[in-house]
Amino acid sequence: VQLAESGGGLVQPGGSLRLSCEVSGLSLDTDYVGWFRQAPGKERGFVARIGWSDTTAAYADSVKGRFTISRDNARNTVYLQMESLNVEDTAVYYCVAPDGNDWARGSWGQGTPVTVSS
Repeated sequence: VQLAESGGGLVQPGGSLRLSCEVSGLSLDTDYVGWFRQAPGKERGFVARIGWSDTTAAYADSVKGRFTISRDNARNTVYLQMESLNVEDTAVYYCVAPDGNDWARGSWGQGTPVTVSS
């Protein structure tokens, strides 16, 4: 499985950004694709996930109502639309395909950095 993120960058507080993750080689057994993030000096944490065969989505409480995960199966791409960004959203964002229910043992992209700063 290969995952390639793009779309990160510098944005002002209150701004928006859309991340993309192009997915290839995904197993037919894969149930979800998700986004995690790692802020400086912190552990990686769950952000959002979406079903690969349906559109069931789940979000971390810290991003609920501000971030939207979606996918375009025709393009094999998963998106993360981020609104009302604040400095606490500054992190490297990773696209992940879990190994069964194990995200840590799954396939991770190289990450795309997001910096929220004025």
